Amino acid sequence: MIGGGEGPLVREIHIAAAPEIVFAFFVDADKLTRWLAAEATLDPRAGGDCLQVHAGSEDGRHGPVHMIGRFLEVDPPTRVVFSWGFVEPECGVPPASSTVEVVLEPEGAGTRLRLTHRDLPSTQVDDHRRGWTQMLERLQRATTRTTEDR
Repeated sequence: MIGGGEGPLVREIHIAAAPEIVFAFFVDADKLTRWLAAEATLDPRAGGDCLQVHAGSEDGRHGPVHMIGRFLEVDPPTRVVFSWGFVEPECGVPPASSTVEVVLEPEGAGTRLRLTHRDLPSTQVDDHRRGWTQMLERLQRATTRTTEDR
């Protein structure tokens, strides 16, 4: 793995849905495409594929981009770990060169989600910090809609 120049990027958020619901949004392709990627192929078991197509920039100048990773650990409904990186060199994170760990803990009637992204190149930390902040807000909305639809 390529080492980053900084410590891991960490994001935490409270989600008003049970851990089981939130977990599904990381391992079910139909749910993942509601908040993170335009397309996904997932095999949520250790060593299974974690492939995502991201639309790219809102201005349409960059993208789509292809994330290639593997599930490293899958422990429903509390933890999922997968490698992360992109086919396109301009993204600055080679395929499977960094690791994303998601830990889910019950918190009140919802879930405390802690996302830790390790081994990012230092030049990519700020972009990923912004990206994960936006995506986790989208996840929060997507899981809330799922809970309300029950």
